[in-house]
Amino acid sequence: MSSPFLFKKIDNAQLVVFRIFYGLLVSAECYGAIATGWVRRTLIEPKFTFTFIGFEWLQPLPGNGMYIYFAIMGTLGLLIAFGYKYRFSSLAFALMWTGVYLMQKTSYNNHYYLLMLLSFIMAFLPAHKDASLDARMNPTIRSHTMYNWVRWTIILQLFIVYTYASMAKLYADWLDFSIIEILMESKKDYFLIGEFLQQKWVHKIVAFFGIFFDLLIVPALLWKPTRKIAFVISIFFHLFNSIVFQIGIFPYLSLAFTVFFFEPQTIRNIFLKTKTIVIDNTSDVPKTKNWTVMALGVYFMLQIFLPLRHHLFKDDVLWTEEGHRMSWRMMLRSRTGSISYRVVDTETGKSTKINLNDHLTKKQQQRVACYPDFSWQFAQHLKKEHAEKGENIQVFVKSRVKVNNGAYQPFIDPEVDLASVSWNHFAHHDWILPSPDQ
Repeated sequence: MSSPFLFKKIDNAQLVVFRIFYGLLVSAECYGAIATGWVRRTLIEPKFTFTFIGFEWLQPLPGNGMYIYFAIMGTLGLLIAFGYKYRFSSLAFALMWTGVYLMQKTSYNNHYYLLMLLSFIMAFLPAHKDASLDARMNPTIRSHTMYNWVRWTIILQLFIVYTYASMAKLYADWLDFSIIEILMESKKDYFLIGEFLQQKWVHKIVAFFGIFFDLLIVPALLWKPTRKIAFVISIFFHLFNSIVFQIGIFPYLSLAFTVFFFEPQTIRNIFLKTKTIVIDNTSDVPKTKNWTVMALGVYFMLQIFLPLRHHLFKDDVLWTEEGHRMSWRMMLRSRTGSISYRVVDTETGKSTKINLNDHLTKKQQQRVACYPDFSWQFAQHLKKEHAEKGENIQVFVKSRVKVNNGAYQPFIDPEVDLASVSWNHFAHHDWILPSPDQ
């Protein structure tokens, strides 16, 4: 994109309205996490929290501290919506949400990752220049315009997310509808729609609709002749996801994104009730132009290549999970497994089987049994616990995993001491046994 395109002045109504929706939704997410017990189950009750590897120093606050933490984030969301101390509020929320994202991955969700990215993007956008307390208290900052790159940053981020989500669905278990059947099986007790969701023809519609919606929704919203029908389809798609998969605020956040695709004056007439804005097209390229272009270039290069990194690893990502996270591979597989840990004292040779119930919640046990980084991290945790007692140990694992409708297969090499091997973010781990296809 050329500089004249990126730095053309446009009406900022889309960004201002989105700020309000965004702030209210993240506030609801944070207060809701307290009210539904998510904070208690995920961050307070566990004796041991699985952080992203490398962020072990980032731990939940003791006692009821995480309730306060989430209450503060919820309040920051309201401040963002009202546009009060916007720069501080939005950046503080971004940092705090990132902290939550990195300190636990037992409840990992691609949507949490998207919200982390979005929170930092919003912190650097001029979303408080109108319809905000900041603009009311300091009229000198009031503006009805923004640079074009602001709008296209959001649109390009969405295009990347949806496109990769569509591409990831082009694999056997999605195209033969078996993974859809697995995903819907747990919904059979839903009131009214439970049995409906078990129908084969429904699975076929969901499979193809998911592929084509993700692939085409951004272009369809951008093109004026298809914009309204694409918006109606978006409402149906996201409400369906909200009801069936119960994924919090994210279907509604996705609907909020659609304000960036409608004419600014339409958004202004509906939500802001202000007069038509006359845009001064006089060239006003900022001194920071080169830095802005460079920052956007680096960011989007990362966003394009990060989801492709699993192709650099040996074996199938559906089996190894290496490179799965942060790649928009959403609702693609079901993993179940069993695992047992055996600790061997290197001095006495005494072997002890570990009772996972003494250390982990049920959900954590499911993750440890199915995901290699969880299995490795728990081995490191056991090593640290015994080291604090002055004991030097080895940790051996017997593990079997089933992906989708496949058979249970050995997953981790039982002869490898997981306590002694290191984790490499950029290479395949040979103690993960080859997939059945290999």
